[in-house]
Amino acid sequence: MGGQLSVWDMGGQAPCPAPFNLAAHVLAAAARVPDRIALQVVRPAGAERWSYARLEAAVRGTGAGFLAMGLRPGDRVLMRLGNTVDFPVVFLGAIAAGLVPVPTSGQLTVPEVERIAAEIAPALIVAAPGVAVPAVPACPLLGLAELRALQTHAPCDWAMGDPDRLAYLIYTSGTSGRARAVAHAHRAIWARRMMHEGWYGLQETDRLMHAGAFNWTYTLGTGLMDPWSVGAQALIPAEGVEASQLPLLLKRFDTTIFAAAPGVYRQLLRAPMPALPKLRHGLSAGEKLPDAVRQGWEAATGTPICEALGMSEVSTFISAAPGHPAPPGASGYPQPGRRVAVLDAAGAPVPRGTPGTLAVHRSDPGLFLGYLNQPGETAARFAGDWFLTGDTVAMAEDGAITYLGRDDDMMNAGGYRVSPLEVERAMNAHPAIEESAAVEVEVRPGVSVIALFYAGVETPAEELAGFAQTQLARYKQPRLYIPLPAIPKGANNKLARKALRQGWTMPEGGA
Repeated sequence: MGGQLSVWDMGGQAPCPAPFNLAAHVLAAAARVPDRIALQVVRPAGAERWSYARLEAAVRGTGAGFLAMGLRPGDRVLMRLGNTVDFPVVFLGAIAAGLVPVPTSGQLTVPEVERIAAEIAPALIVAAPGVAVPAVPACPLLGLAELRALQTHAPCDWAMGDPDRLAYLIYTSGTSGRARAVAHAHRAIWARRMMHEGWYGLQETDRLMHAGAFNWTYTLGTGLMDPWSVGAQALIPAEGVEASQLPLLLKRFDTTIFAAAPGVYRQLLRAPMPALPKLRHGLSAGEKLPDAVRQGWEAATGTPICEALGMSEVSTFISAAPGHPAPPGASGYPQPGRRVAVLDAAGAPVPRGTPGTLAVHRSDPGLFLGYLNQPGETAARFAGDWFLTGDTVAMAEDGAITYLGRDDDMMNAGGYRVSPLEVERAMNAHPAIEESAAVEVEVRPGVSVIALFYAGVETPAEELAGFAQTQLARYKQPRLYIPLPAIPKGANNKLARKALRQGWTMPEGGA
């Protein structure tokens, strides 16, 4: 398997069928088991239930409604929706009809949304009340009542075609300081089958609960589309459900697999857990899972947590699995069907056990098509046939991958990757700030937040926090504001973020 070098080839998988449609693949179970429950939106008082037949009718009706409005295949639909089932219905409905949905976080501000709209030129914006939209939309704006009325249309035909064609765009922060549109093909859902065995241990009889909101891409993939692809049942907490209520819901709805970000597991462990006899294991992604949280969960529930590493450009591809647990300290193994390597600065594989940059082979069917309208930046992410993830890792002799950190300054806020440049650009607009540096700092073992070190006029943290709320989505907003006489610089006059991160300690009596 590559000798002593850090290359691991798990072999290919069957090619994606052609012609193909992502939404048709996700909802294929509707033809086989139309009356089976596909989705339960759960709350302590009960659940809203959607059968596969109802879900397919809503998706294809919505797709037909979009076409009846005059949208044409390839048009982009900007999604500005909250934590409701409308989110996956719009996403799959657009894809079913050959349109290109652009899901975005409901936390984005007006300036952030306007930048996205200017880049993607949407033909339609679908928005829920209270969610920011461009101040002057350059295209039609569809509200929830009108959107839901589309579900009554006769179902659209599945728009079949080349599996390599564009299916959807998702936004991720980048080292340029601006959010980038990641373009994914229809084949991306076919590639996710590698996760079913290599991470989830997913079966048709499973009841998978995801703790995230509908409008988070981690929920959309792991919590919804993947269980639907095999005919399993998805369980999503209703809007307003608190983390403290999740243990009761896990027990009441006979959850067999639980998926969440590490922070959610940490919250659940603050109180005694009930017996969960149906639960087989948990899934964790979005950020590094602290060992203390893993050990606490296993002690409280008697079930393991299977961790995964991934990114927006390729989803998860390194993971532990129920039948293939990770060694202590490691995140997991390359999933069956993946080809990965650990490379040095010259793009050559390093010896096993040597730190380097984690890379995914260009042939991976889940790899993105590129960054929208940014061929140069897309090309810069490749070293020959290898896509560079930016994660520093080490590969053991048996192929296990240990995550060592980022080889850039990207931050992680509750599972979201955030560019420090984006935060700094927004906060430097405050009149009291002359210069700033955004850094991820650890406030207590296993808990990190975004801190803003700034030079200028010392200003109450409450005022700076209020300004941040007008400029940045909540997950991008700093939680700490630290005044300095000057921002330290390196030899090339670059912000010394690493020095700030390493030199900072939590004040006595802090968080």
